[in-house]
Amino acid sequence: MRVMAIDYGDQRTGIAVSDPTGTLTGEAFVIKEWDAHRLAETIAGECRARNVQRLVLGCPINMDGSRGPRAAKSMELAEILRELTGLEVIMWDERRTTVDAHRILSENGRHGRRRKETVDAVAASLILEGYLGSLTR
Repeated sequence: MRVMAIDYGDQRTGIAVSDPTGTLTGEAFVIKEWDAHRLAETIAGECRARNVQRLVLGCPINMDGSRGPRAAKSMELAEILRELTGLEVIMWDERRTTVDAHRILSENGRHGRRRKETVDAVAASLILEGYLGSLTR
């Protein structure tokens, strides 16, 4: 089963897609779109093109466990995606994924604009790795 993870952002959204067996993170890329409905339509098209069967959407939960405005936006996107794709959308706690993505990129010499263009894709990959790892436990 191919799984797509989504790191939803205001300007850029990171996407990571598993291999066909749903075991490993395959490709990762960024979609630049600020409108939630147009973003969801683009994601739905990517799902069809890649034969994705499940979506995992990062949900930004605060460190104290509460949910703020960003989490509400993610829940709204999840509902749009369910309607457009008919797929299950799993909400995934994405605490620290962007921080970890910045650290990974910094450790690998990615700075400035190069980091800004890829950090969301790396964060989506971390969300996907966490989800896929939870399936094997």
